[in-house]
Amino acid sequence: MALVIQDTCINCDACPTECPNEAIYQGDEIYVIDPDRCTECVGAHDEPQCVLVCPVDCIVKDPAHQETEDQLRAKYEALHA
Repeated sequence: MALVIQDTCINCDACPTECPNEAIYQGDEIYVIDPDRCTECVGAHDEPQCVLVCPVDCIVKDPAHQETEDQLRAKYEALHA
């Protein structure tokens, strides 16, 4: 399951550099996570790095993009092949 940034984002710039898949970018108003690149850090880290650094806890699982850990790992491997 990909992650999503909620509208409580304060644009602090902490999360984009933490993403091993370069899935986070500046949107029109807040940062956005590309669900095609987000693996919740599966394959790179034990837990999502963006969630760890977010000072306002606005990054949550995106129910619109549900994936198993195996699917996330396969996506990570494809992105870094």
